[in-house]
Amino acid sequence: MVNTIRDFSNILLATCAGMSGQTTTKGEAKHMSIREVQVQRVSVVSTQPFDQVVARIDEQIGHPDMAEFRKSFSAAQNEAEMEKVVGPVTQPNGIMEFTRFDLGEVLRKESGATTPRILRIVAGNPLIMAEMVKHVPDAGSYAPVTILIEERPDGVHISYDRMASYLAPYGNSDALKVARDLDAKIEAILTAAAK
Repeated sequence: MVNTIRDFSNILLATCAGMSGQTTTKGEAKHMSIREVQVQRVSVVSTQPFDQVVARIDEQIGHPDMAEFRKSFSAAQNEAEMEKVVGPVTQPNGIMEFTRFDLGEVLRKESGATTPRILRIVAGNPLIMAEMVKHVPDAGSYAPVTILIEERPDGVHISYDRMASYLAPYGNSDALKVARDLDAKIEAILTAAAK
């Protein structure tokens, strides 16, 4: 049972190290492997203004105070307590925002223009992430997920890379089921935001 975020991180590290089946002495590099992953990108184009699209996404995901969330999540002693912490902050669709990056701001400062507007929202659900990682540790590289909102001449593009496509090469049906459920949640958010 995962009791804290730190325990979860330690389990991930131990699992990844144990899966290699190789032992090394301190300072010695392990064998490097390369796995090809084909990613499916979902994009929805909206004719609504950029700010309205962002506002619609914001309505559909939770926005916890992250310092308070970390404290409460770390204090949880079991799965039921973790669910009590996560449930309220992931409403109404089981997804919360972890952070956002205004990539457009950086580009506008560089170019001096008023466009482009590009926002990256990093979102997910820690319990969903843990469930995927339990079956496929590499899922920790892909979750939480990114929702990218980008202003282009033909409209506002809202994009997302499907988690199931990231996990497909690992062939774990349990992880894929969780990933597909996550994809459905995120894609419903994108579709609703584009209307």
